[in-house]
Amino acid sequence: MTARGAQAAGAGRALPTALVVMGVSGSGKSTVGIEIARRLGWDFRDGDAFHPPSNVAKMRSGAPLTDDDRWPWLDAIAAEVAARENRGDHVVIACSALKRAYRDRLRASRAAIRFVHLAGSFELIDGRMQARQDHFMPASLLKSQFATLEPLEPDEDSVTVPVNADPSEIAGLAIAALRA
Repeated sequence: MTARGAQAAGAGRALPTALVVMGVSGSGKSTVGIEIARRLGWDFRDGDAFHPPSNVAKMRSGAPLTDDDRWPWLDAIAAEVAARENRGDHVVIACSALKRAYRDRLRASRAAIRFVHLAGSFELIDGRMQARQDHFMPASLLKSQFATLEPLEPDEDSVTVPVNADPSEIAGLAIAALRA
């Protein structure tokens, strides 16, 4: 399937090169992203893998990242998306993309990107984070993530999906919304 010509099954809208599954930590970006990629037959990449070790250490210590910490990380993700488009390939990437400026930075690659925002209440996501084990992002940073989150704007190519269901159902809702 080529990036520019891929069609969603049963729909007339061309699929982008990349779907960026975004939201606060604990919203299910990786789990849902993996399921979306599986259903579409695309590759999946976790945006966390693009962080330099210094960012991971900073978050692990409980310190939120600054914009200066995030720019190289976002540039690395944008470069991955651009490389995929150049190869005619597709990818689903889990990436918080909390601010409009971050999403704009990803779009600066000029590759075709759509955003899937996984949205849920603080209470729901905090409960998930409290139950999570072996993740470098401590639940103590969730408040800063919600404070940083800027809602998607009407001119952004995106869909918003609630996360109050199981990951398979959320993935199905996301794909249906993308095809609409």
